[in-house]
Amino acid sequence: MKRHRSGVVVLAALLAAAVASGCAAETGGRGEGAPGGPAKPAAGQPGEAAPKAGPARALDTYAEALRKKQAARAVAAKKWGLAKTPLAAPEPPKVKPRITTRKGFEVRDDAGLPPVFTTVPTKEKIVFLTMDDGAEKDPELLRMMTELDIPYSAFLSDYVTNDDYGYFKNMQQRGVVISNHTLNHRYLPGLSYAEQKREICDQQEKILKHYGKRPTLFRPPYGNYNRDTLVVAKSCGITAVPLWSSEAFPDHMEWREWDRDLHPGDIVLTHFRGKEDWKGSMPDMIRRVMKTITDKGYAVAKLEDYV
Repeated sequence: MKRHRSGVVVLAALLAAAVASGCAAETGGRGEGAPGGPAKPAAGQPGEAAPKAGPARALDTYAEALRKKQAARAVAAKKWGLAKTPLAAPEPPKVKPRITTRKGFEVRDDAGLPPVFTTVPTKEKIVFLTMDDGAEKDPELLRMMTELDIPYSAFLSDYVTNDDYGYFKNMQQRGVVISNHTLNHRYLPGLSYAEQKREICDQQEKILKHYGKRPTLFRPPYGNYNRDTLVVAKSCGITAVPLWSSEAFPDHMEWREWDRDLHPGDIVLTHFRGKEDWKGSMPDMIRRVMKTITDKGYAVAKLEDYV
C-alpha cells in the first residue's frame, strides 16, 4: 500500500514538472504573468500568427512552385519566339477517366477490345499534343520543349527511327512516353492478321528493347484499322488507341470537327517532320500550334496522366 502511494506521489510530481516546463517554454523560461514575462495576447487582440496547418502549407508550397514554373516558362517563351506564354495545366486526376470508343469508330464484336477515341473525357480546358513517325530528329525541338516544359507523346515507327534510337532515348529521359505506331507504317486493313501482328507486336518488342518498356498506347498509321488490328493490339499489351481531333503544321491547322475548334480533352496530332516535308521546322510548328492552343484558353496536359 505504501509502495502504491509512493508511486502516485512520484507520478503527480512528474506531471507537475512537465506542465511547468511547458509553461516555461512558452514564456522563454519565465512563467506567464511573472515579472518581465510576456503577456499572452487577449482574445481578439493582435498577436503572433498561428502556424499554418499541413494542408495549407502544402498548398502554399505548390502555388509557389507553380509561380516559379510559369515565370521560367515565360522566359523560355520569349526566347523561343512564342506569341504568348503557354498556360499551366491543372493537376491530373487521381483516378483516370473511363474511356470508350467514339461513336462511329466501332468495329463488330468490339467488347473488351481497346477503345478508339479522339478526345479524352474531361471538363478541364486542356488538350494533348502527340507526334507521329520519327523521321525528323531535330535537337532544337528537344531543347525547346524541355525549356517550355510542354508535355507531348511520341508514337514511333521503327523504319524511320532505327537510324538514331538515341535521339528518342534522350527524349524519353526528358519525360516523353514512347508509344507504338507500327514497324513500317503500312495500311493495316490491307494486311492479314499475321502481317498486322508483325507490324504491331514486333514494334512492341523493338520499343521494349530500346526504351525499356512495352507501350500500352497504339496509333494505327493514317488512323486506319479493322477488328484484327484491335485484337492483335490487345494481344501484345495495348489498352487504348488514341487517334486525333486536329492536326498541326507550321503554317496551318487541320480540323476533324465541323466547328473547326478545340474542345476539352482533344488530342492534337503532328509529325516529326522538317523543311524537306513541310513549310517550316518543328520549332515553327510548335510556335504555330501553341499560339492556337493558348489563344483559345487551353493548356497542354500529358496524355498518359489521363489514359
